[in-house]
Amino acid sequence: MFRPLLFLASALMPGLLCSQELPDGAGRDETMRLCKQCHELARSISLRQDRAGWNTTMNKMAAFGMKGTESDFNLVIDYLVKHFPAEDVPLVNVNTATAIELESGLTLRRSQAAAVIAYREEHGDFKSLGDLLKVPALQAVKIEEKKHRIAF
Repeated sequence: MFRPLLFLASALMPGLLCSQELPDGAGRDETMRLCKQCHELARSISLRQDRAGWNTTMNKMAAFGMKGTESDFNLVIDYLVKHFPAEDVPLVNVNTATAIELESGLTLRRSQAAAVIAYREEHGDFKSLGDLLKVPALQAVKIEEKKHRIAF
């Protein structure tokens, strides 16, 4: 449950930040240690997500081999939710978004993001949520939950 958060956090932002640029707080050291196992620190915190999104990222990262305790994972998730929240995330324009923007901004799997792009290329721009829901790989419930983050 907590492991995807670390993975996503570490996968998305190129290494521009050094440890001194992370806000102080519980979980800062664990975030630096775990995320830097595979990625630049800046890439790890480039996403702005809610708790569910950070959880998904951590689980992905754990599946890729990130090493840490359950306590470490919990501290990192809490730290990321507090210091890099979803409220700071811009809307995702589904007509122009890249795959990584769709994945991170709407918490889609890679295959779902690819399906959105393929559908868009074949059928043209999405004009409404109803158009987006025509993409076969997407789950209506998940898209409905993220509709406040979607722009056309």
